Amino acid sequence: MELTVWRTFVTVCRLGSLSAAAAELDHTQSAVSRQIAGLERQLGVPLLRRHARGVRPTAAGEVFRRHAVAALNEADRAVRAVRDVRDGTGGRPLAVGATPSLAAGIVPAAIRDLLETAGPLRWSLLPGLSARLHERVVAGELDLAVVTDAPPGLPDDSRIQRRFLGLDEMVVVVPVGHRVAGRGRVPVSELADETWAEDNDGSAALLRRHAARAGVTARIDLAAADLLGKTALVATGHAVALIPGALTPALRADVTTVPLVDPPTRGIHALTPRRDPHPSAAPLLDHIAAAFGSQPEEPGEGPSEAPSEDPSEAPSESPYESPCQSSPSQSSQSSSAPSSPSSSSPARSGSSPRRTGAARADS
Repeated sequence: MELTVWRTFVTVCRLGSLSAAAAELDHTQSAVSRQIAGLERQLGVPLLRRHARGVRPTAAGEVFRRHAVAALNEADRAVRAVRDVRDGTGGRPLAVGATPSLAAGIVPAAIRDLLETAGPLRWSLLPGLSARLHERVVAGELDLAVVTDAPPGLPDDSRIQRRFLGLDEMVVVVPVGHRVAGRGRVPVSELADETWAEDNDGSAALLRRHAARAGVTARIDLAAADLLGKTALVATGHAVALIPGALTPALRADVTTVPLVDPPTRGIHALTPRRDPHPSAAPLLDHIAAAFGSQPEEPGEGPSEAPSEDPSEAPSESPYESPCQSSPSQSSQSSSAPSSPSSSSPARSGSSPRRTGAARADS
């Protein structure tokens, strides 16, 4: 069967008239009739029923129409994806979101790696809270969001494809030359006499809980506005701080990280829309996953917690759907690669997000 004939059939269904479809497609009415008749012979069933004001699909015709709409939309997306690859800067930009610590190092490095292999691409990167990034993916404002499952956690959403990437350990950042710098894992109890800097109540609560489990009290005497300010306080030589391990590649040169014994961890997840995915989202996700030790996914391997109920589901702007038909509803950068310090991250992979403590969702 040819897609041209399928387009003719869905156009007839959308307009409810052979003559109207012929006019829109710039065919003769007899040519349209021959295409429909040939399609009915191939399928072995009538697809259209005539009535006083034109034609409408039979029960079999409606089933075929829904599947044909899905196939035609997918074919159109495939053509657009190939043209985007061919043209480089053609097509819509790739819109990526990430929590602040991930947006500061791992995600830009992955974009750099993608650009080195895939060629020119327009892209944007938006830092934000996990909950807000989820909303932006649902709204179609982001093609990919890299978020954490820290409290309050990630909601189940049938509109979102979610992939677990791995666990990110919280680490202690200390000044270069600190007594524990360069050590292996240290217990938090060994830092009981240190002055701690924190940038938000959630992170401070996490530190206090972790210290309490070790039988000590963390003395939080310094406050910062954000992660950048927190590491700046550490750089003075008079404080240490707890930060996500994913931030390690973006740290300044006068501080360093030390891994903890039994550290708090957070799960890192990628969110993508189920409908109309950007052609560059999947390869970028594989680069991000590699930072957490995850293997690239083969097509069809992604999570399927809420599969599509109808193969005709497609974006509402589909040219094949009739307004009268009942159908399911539904920071800019150039192509230059971002620079990122080459530093290994203490992020680690895992088959399930086991955590000894919960990290703040927006870091």
